[in-house]
Amino acid sequence: MGGAVVDTGDTGVKAPDGGWGWAVLFGCFIITGFSYAFPKAVSVFFKELIREFGVGYSDTAWISSILLAMLYGSGPICSILVNRFGCRPVMMVGGLFASLGMIMASFATNIIHIYLSTGVITGLGLALNFQPSLIMLNRYFSEKRPLANGLAAAGSPVALCCLSPLGQVLQYQYGWRGGFLILGGILLNCCACGALMRPLTAPKKTSEVEEKETESKPKPKPKLLDFTVFKDRGFLIYTVAAAIMVLGLFVPPVFVVSYAKELGNEDTKSALLLTILGFIDIFARPTCGIIAGLKWVRPRCVYLFSFAMIFNGTTDIIGSLATDYSSLVVFCIFFGISYGMVGALQFEVLMAIVGTEKFSSAIGLVLLVEAIAVLVGPPGAGRLLDATKNYMYVFLLAGCEVVLSALVLAICNMLFIKRKPQQPDPPAKMEMAITETEMEELNKAPKENLDNGGGENEKQAIEQEGTTKPDDKNIEESESIGVDSIEVENASKKMIEPNGVVVEPESSL
Repeated sequence: MGGAVVDTGDTGVKAPDGGWGWAVLFGCFIITGFSYAFPKAVSVFFKELIREFGVGYSDTAWISSILLAMLYGSGPICSILVNRFGCRPVMMVGGLFASLGMIMASFATNIIHIYLSTGVITGLGLALNFQPSLIMLNRYFSEKRPLANGLAAAGSPVALCCLSPLGQVLQYQYGWRGGFLILGGILLNCCACGALMRPLTAPKKTSEVEEKETESKPKPKPKLLDFTVFKDRGFLIYTVAAAIMVLGLFVPPVFVVSYAKELGNEDTKSALLLTILGFIDIFARPTCGIIAGLKWVRPRCVYLFSFAMIFNGTTDIIGSLATDYSSLVVFCIFFGISYGMVGALQFEVLMAIVGTEKFSSAIGLVLLVEAIAVLVGPPGAGRLLDATKNYMYVFLLAGCEVVLSALVLAICNMLFIKRKPQQPDPPAKMEMAITETEMEELNKAPKENLDNGGGENEKQAIEQEGTTKPDDKNIEESESIGVDSIEVENASKKMIEPNGVVVEPESSL
């Protein structure tokens, strides 16, 4: 009976770090771009939706909020589906959901229909693609994983630079309904990316003995959602720090354009700030991935992540003092660098903490916690802006939250995480490693020699060893006591006991 290969977890296959992994990386690049850039690209159609349905800007803003909430909040559901069915089928079904939601939204008659179609259905479809793509990337890359994460994360700014202008063109040419319909067709590419996620399978075993051993051992059922990750101190520290970080991380990109307009700049000039930020972000993420992959940096990747968050938070705090357009441009350059570093490292650090086997469950639970912070952070900053009428306090709050998360991660990691003992070098491991089969062969060899008549030779060898070792001991003892060599020779001569048996002194000992 034929069946699909389900990648239910760690198959024991070594990550290829290349080969088909580059195709998986390309698919992850596209999926990451759709997942992060699509909620922002949809905002291009908000003015048309306001005219069509007679609603306010806050009502249309809920579309992007619901999209992000579904992307983060459905993490545990994605983990269960991936552990049950595998990454490839989940991603292909998710691509259909993402496309179906946008197509249904093109026939909407009120804003509630768009909430349900674009927000819930499309958001769920993107979530079913985003999380499995990261899981497959983790399985295909090990040594080059930091670089792979950096390249995949670069899909977000690249897609944002492409989808936003495309949305404007579609709106002018076909209206918001035609634009939604075409975007729904574009999202079908998620199915093609899902088809690239070929599961890793172990090579077929040729030995009949090994096959019998694997058949005799019952395979443990994979857990649909592994809550044992909460027993890991490193995971708990990471989750708390990530939740605090998300409270302020996404606030500056949301308010920087409004901040520029408040300073008296034109709309197009203010919108250019996001383009500058995204352009810097494109190069910052792969560069940070290369740095994180260095031998002396990778074991300390957690502290590099903490530095990136401190860099980002400090940029927000200094940016709150901006008084003109040029200072905001400088702020966007440094924010793009730090934002790219955080984006390239956040999932790499999680992979390093929990490992490949538990990553599918860990990322779902982390995204669920971050979903709550995403829904609280930007709206909370908006209320602060309404109360103070000053953007400086918004940026100060965001910067303090990100810096606090960095301090929590770094200090708790130093205090509560014990360093693992240094492992020997690979050559030393090869010399010390003795497999079970080698031990069996070593045990079988003496038995076969005894069965084939080789036991006499071994007995003679043992007798010779027994005769030589005591000689050495006697000589050493005689030298230590101070006995002459003539006395040693006389002691080594054969002696006849009263019963007539000839005995050598060495054997009598």
